[in-house]
Amino acid sequence: MTNLNVPESHAELLQSPLATLATVGPDGRPQLSTVWFLVEDGQVRFSLNTNRQKVKNLQANPAVTVHIQDTTNPIRYVEVRGDARIEPDDDYVFAERLGAKYGGIDLRAMDAGAPGRRVVVTVEPSRINAIDLAELAHE
Repeated sequence: MTNLNVPESHAELLQSPLATLATVGPDGRPQLSTVWFLVEDGQVRFSLNTNRQKVKNLQANPAVTVHIQDTTNPIRYVEVRGDARIEPDDDYVFAERLGAKYGGIDLRAMDAGAPGRRVVVTVEPSRINAIDLAELAHE
């Protein structure tokens, strides 16, 4: 397990409400999805349903990039590149923790009647980029 090594200058972005998850689709092109996320134990994690294309993409190719943008200063962001590890969350233990971040949303309700099952996706980072374009302009 590799922990995130995000510089202090960008650490607060790990508490942002949304991230963009990039996976590789079956045609080899990137697929981007806006997702809810939690940072736990130094890792970025998502709760997803296996019926979704992004999970199918990750099952075929675990390469992933997570982009977390500063919503108050859009020229700042953190990019986490790595590989996804997928584990079952049939009992919704992680999903409940994630739902709590978003005002107690019950992800079971989102899955009601939908095929598939709930999984936890953990990003094993291989590279982290913390970017502030304002700083780059002054170099």
